[in-house]
Amino acid sequence: MHAAGGKAIIALLAVLVLSACGNGGDPQLMNLRSGSGPDEFGIVPPKPLAMPESLTELPEPTPGGTNRTDRNPEEDAAIALGGKPGAAGGIPSGDSALFAHAARFGMDASIRSTLAAEDLQWRRDNQGRILERLFNVNVYYKAYREQSLDQHAELARWRLLGLRTPSAPPPKQGE
Repeated sequence: MHAAGGKAIIALLAVLVLSACGNGGDPQLMNLRSGSGPDEFGIVPPKPLAMPESLTELPEPTPGGTNRTDRNPEEDAAIALGGKPGAAGGIPSGDSALFAHAARFGMDASIRSTLAAEDLQWRRDNQGRILERLFNVNVYYKAYREQSLDQHAELARWRLLGLRTPSAPPPKQGE
């Protein structure tokens, strides 16, 4: 009994000594705003290996080139949604008339950066209290609250007009 108790004490001391060797972990891991970390969504498992019908189908190996087992998420998504791989980035021929009509008054190539700058200025002007600015709180929904649509009131308005409407999610508690 005495030997078993001594072994337990030695084991407990060994665990305490070993746990004291650590520095408590990396404090940056606990800080969500510490910077860029690993991208869990960037890891794409490869396709399963498969023998081709003919070895002439194999591409010539090139350093840094693609592999038959490499996934292409954009193409896979286009195929899954019924589209054609490789069509992304351009205007499909079926949409050329729509594009021409939308661009009839000209296009601004910098529209995205212009809208982003205007949106940032709007949120700065409409976020209200100084504490929100000091603590870098996201006030997007608060800044745009007056411009947002009450989906349930709008649904009721359309239904009162006798128009067919799709169903809507139930209101949240307290609405």
